[in-house]
This record gives sequence, structure tokens and C-alpha cells, in this order.
Amino acid sequence: MKHYGLLGKSLSHSFSKGFFTKYFLEHQIDADYSNFEIDTIDEVQKILQSDLAGLNVTFPFKESIIPYLDEVTEEARLIGAVNTVQFTNGKTIGHNTDAFGFSQSIKPFFTNLHERALIFGTGGASNAVTHVLTNLGVQVYFISSSKKGPSIFSYDDLNEHMLQGCKLWVNCTPIGTYPHVTEELPIPWVQLSEDYLIVDLVYNPPKSQFLLKAQAHGATILNGKSMLKEQALKSWEIWNK
Repeated sequence: MKHYGLLGKSLSHSFSKGFFTKYFLEHQIDADYSNFEIDTIDEVQKILQSDLAGLNVTFPFKESIIPYLDEVTEEARLIGAVNTVQFTNGKTIGHNTDAFGFSQSIKPFFTNLHERALIFGTGGASNAVTHVLTNLGVQVYFISSSKKGPSIFSYDDLNEHMLQGCKLWVNCTPIGTYPHVTEELPIPWVQLSEDYLIVDLVYNPPKSQFLLKAQAHGATILNGKSMLKEQALKSWEIWNK
């Protein structure tokens, strides 16, 4: 039996374990999938040295795991985040399948109207989303509660001009995730239209407060479930190369 798992901090409601357990059963694959909860990245060394055939990585370790790996792919290096670890020939190789997952999930909805985007959050998931959007020629602006810099604005900086000028919004923060379903981003809402694509990487609940408000204001909405499925299947492909 081969062993796979997910590394993160709080994983009781994570997507990956349920997805892969069902996938293994449906395809009669002799494998199991476990959650590895750690408090600090220093604890990852023991997990990387265990008998694993593949590992997924989630918040908040997608960036901090990189120095602990033997190699990182060029795409993961450019993104600055790893969410998939391949174990091969005694080495650990970091990949990023979040970018692939996000790209696949927005394909049916993305149009030339989405030439400017607001990204909420500046963590590992945000890096993957930015990588995809910049490759599509989208001008990206970040909204952050903790960082400042070129194209990075605070929530207090948000105004009607910015909100109406960017017709693609992506929430890359965990705000609104179960069980904190009443939490929402502190943004001033404006009247939207079906030209707006509002994406929340949160998938539990299926419609966060962010998506519910966006839908009520007339926007097209998309949660993170399709992205998670696509990135998970890409991880499986990498582990079985």
C-alpha cells in the first residue's frame, strides 16, 4: 500500500483527504491518505523522511516548506509556493498545481473584460493566482491587511473607482471558511453586473458571504471547489510519473 497525505495546520475540514479516499476506492487503488497537522514548519523534516509516495501542502506552509525540499520546479520557484511534493529517487521535489487548478477553473468564465483584477490576500495561493493572471495579460492589484508595496493596497484604500475598474476579484484569504461562515472581507460593495467574475478560493461553505454578496449585486460567481479538484488530479499525475 502506498501512503499519501496533506500537510497543514488545521485540517479537520480539508478537501484533500475526502477527495483522495473516495478516488482510491472508486479506482481500486491500494493507497491511503492522511492529514499531517503541524504547528511550525520545523516539524516537517520528520514527515518528509517518512514512507510517503506523495504529499500535498496547504496553508500556512506553502512558502515556508521550500527550504526543506531537495528541488523545486521552475514554475513553483517563480510562483514562490509549493503545494505538491513528489518523492522520487530519494529526493523531494516541490511542485505547484494550484496554478494549473486555478487556470482550469476560470477558463469557462474568463473574458477580455477581465483585464484588471483585485486579489485579496498575498499568501501562497495568491502567488499561484497571480502567476496565472499575469500570464493571461491581466493587470493585478493586491488588497492586503498586512503588506504594503507596489500594487499592494490596504482595505482602507479600496474605493469605488478601484472596485468598478477591476471586473475580476479573487479572494485568496481563508476569511469565510467553515466554521467561521459569517466572517467577510471588509470591502465597500458597489453595484456589479454579470460582466464581473468574483472568485472565492473558499469552497466550504459553497457560497461564502463574499460570494453571496457578489451574487446579490449581479456578478458571476465561482467558488474554489473546481480548482481543488483540478489541482488534486494534477498532483496525482505528478506522483505517478
